[in-house]
Amino acid sequence: MNISILVFGNNNFRSTLPEQIRYTIAFNVEAIENLNQAVSYIQSTPPDIILVQASLDGSMELCSWLKDQTKLSWIYCILFEDRPQQLTQKNKYGWQRELEMTAAVLKQGADAYIWHLIDEKTEHSLAELTANHGLILAQLTVGLRKAQKYRDLIRTNDMLSAIALADSLTELNNRRALEWDLPRQIKKARTQKTSLSLIILDVDHFKKVNDTHGHLVGDRLLQVLCQRLKHNLRFQDTAFRYGGEEFVILLANTTAEEALIVARRLNRVVGEEPFSLNNKLTINVTISLGTACLEANDDDRGESLLYRADQCLLHAKNSGRNRVIDSNYLSRVPHLKAVSS
Repeated sequence: MNISILVFGNNNFRSTLPEQIRYTIAFNVEAIENLNQAVSYIQSTPPDIILVQASLDGSMELCSWLKDQTKLSWIYCILFEDRPQQLTQKNKYGWQRELEMTAAVLKQGADAYIWHLIDEKTEHSLAELTANHGLILAQLTVGLRKAQKYRDLIRTNDMLSAIALADSLTELNNRRALEWDLPRQIKKARTQKTSLSLIILDVDHFKKVNDTHGHLVGDRLLQVLCQRLKHNLRFQDTAFRYGGEEFVILLANTTAEEALIVARRLNRVVGEEPFSLNNKLTINVTISLGTACLEANDDDRGESLLYRADQCLLHAKNSGRNRVIDSNYLSRVPHLKAVSS
């Protein structure tokens, strides 16, 4: 796979990096010298690996900042020691000073620490430069492995999340997904000052289908019903299987009046044409629906919004089924309002 690298260093530092990094298409390399620009770049386009020049202003701050970013903890940060005073200390005190510096740098946030051989006052042999470049490439390999494992983990988590939030029978979102998405939609609607409505619908006399034809036919009916519903929803509508033969549809940016129009259309498209389940069996199905629109005093989790829509559904079923009842209708009819309160 291609690996993206951010170099936090000046032109001289970048010119001393191995040619495999600078000229190989497997590496997508960006270079920045300013700390604020580097932070902005990392936040917007997180790289796999960061190469940091220790003598550049802000280098240690960048390592420390990155260490505190939980969502960016997978980025592999390599600090290249090129500060003359540190090189002098290393040459004077030997391996003990090198170990002390390495421990200090790792504590501050770097994942690896490399003494970079670019001291203009010291001539390095070809063997020393080759070994130094070999160490750099080896650390890049470590960073590449970490990036690959992170990407594999993200793919696995995405797959598990999709499985956890999907209804296996109907391929709609499940109730857990609704409990996660409804508070988000409410927060978004209130922040953007837009409308949010909700429909709860139930398949009329579904138990009779199971009792007459068996649960396999009932399952198949729910599948073809959901396909018809999905084909008649708008792009901003999200359907969920709430439980059994009951479904919830979130209607983003939708007023109470618009939600009523959507619900009536769904009621019509379900009831106007029988469902052909196989070559021999066709079943007529109707649905009952209740709608409600988000109000200022609704709770952030959406429980009161769901309750109002559910009360509307209850009255639709009690008043003969195959119809839509909205919360505005309940509030206008005194005896229904008393029952729902």
